[in-house]
Amino acid sequence: MPDVAVITGSASDSAIAEKATHILAEYGITYDVQVISAHRDPERLDEYVKASDAKVFICIAGMSAALPGVVASKTKKPVIGVPVSGKLLGGLDALLSVVQMPRGVPVACVAVDGGENAAHLAARILGVT
Repeated sequence: MPDVAVITGSASDSAIAEKATHILAEYGITYDVQVISAHRDPERLDEYVKASDAKVFICIAGMSAALPGVVASKTKKPVIGVPVSGKLLGGLDALLSVVQMPRGVPVACVAVDGGENAAHLAARILGVT
């Protein structure tokens, strides 16, 4: 049973996931990493979130960055969004997508490509010192 579920929207986001998992490992926090697109595989994402025993979700996604919001809509557990830098806007599009969630669907947002801070925030949420 992992404490943190790290979900990326694409395999191309693996370097940012590695930043997060490196920090989680330093804290001794258990984690699971999955590549599940909110757009291309919504049923699988729904099943994963509902079945997960993780206490915190870290969602890493670029462009429309729907992944963190979709996960937050399916759980009451904390969700941390990591916007990914893009070719056109340097990640501004993803950043704005992650922070503009509707009432009742909160997503904490860290810096563009901020996998490390997502892990540090997850550790604080879990109360790890």
